[in-house]
Amino acid sequence: MHDDFVANLRLLCSYYPSIAEVCRRLEINRAQFNRYLTGRYRPRHAAMGRLCAFFGVEEHELYLPHDNFRTLVQAGRASRGSPRGGGVAWPDELLERGREGMARYLGCYFEYYHSMSRPGHLIRTLVCLEERESGIVYQRTERMQTPANSRPFHNRYRGMVVRLADRIFLVDHETLNGHEVTQTILFPSFRSQVTRLTGLKLGVADNSERMPCCVRVLYERLDEQVGLRQALSQCGLLALDDPGLDAELLAAVRNDVAPGEQHFRARHQGDG
Repeated sequence: MHDDFVANLRLLCSYYPSIAEVCRRLEINRAQFNRYLTGRYRPRHAAMGRLCAFFGVEEHELYLPHDNFRTLVQAGRASRGSPRGGGVAWPDELLERGREGMARYLGCYFEYYHSMSRPGHLIRTLVCLEERESGIVYQRTERMQTPANSRPFHNRYRGMVVRLADRIFLVDHETLNGHEVTQTILFPSFRSQVTRLTGLKLGVADNSERMPCCVRVLYERLDEQVGLRQALSQCGLLALDDPGLDAELLAAVRNDVAPGEQHFRARHQGDG
């Protein structure tokens, strides 16, 4: 049976002179590493963390379909090799001010909103926020299935987060094809535990129409015990009558305009 994890790990190793070199730099036993390469064993948590840090990938990415993973890696290597002169950087003072109070929001979320390309469906994506030296960064991963393809494909977005004047701003770009930038603005939580966040999302429909759209969005905090692979497997399009969707969630992402409203506005539903 085809093992995407093994194929993906072998691809990463192919960018180094030898397997022995990879093991030496990882400070890992060659026999143990060979068991990963043959699919006999999966790395445990600590070993998996070392692999991801060494190769510069996320854990759930190692389980992506191999064709998607190869495209992702090639795009990542190309972007690292491209010149950055003349680029516009975020001001350091903005990033520093914007990370204040963000520690309680770090972690992974399910993101819900009405699909911009498949009307009548919700989409559930995986969003992971973490702190880096440069500021708060995040990755958003879409898992989509098409009738013509039995295997799902994945879109990956990476971006920055800042919290300014009691609003959380997320701006990201699509990393594989470079054909989209999205912005999300969320209300913060004032409860002792962050469980749900609501706001608005601005993006472009991922179809031939390429229509700019604005939708209401809800972020649902994931339990730390839920693995990334398990979480990603639950992402994709959802029917509006899916039994896993509760009434509060559906109300929070409904894209209606109330009488007398002159703008399409976010509605603060609290965080449940």
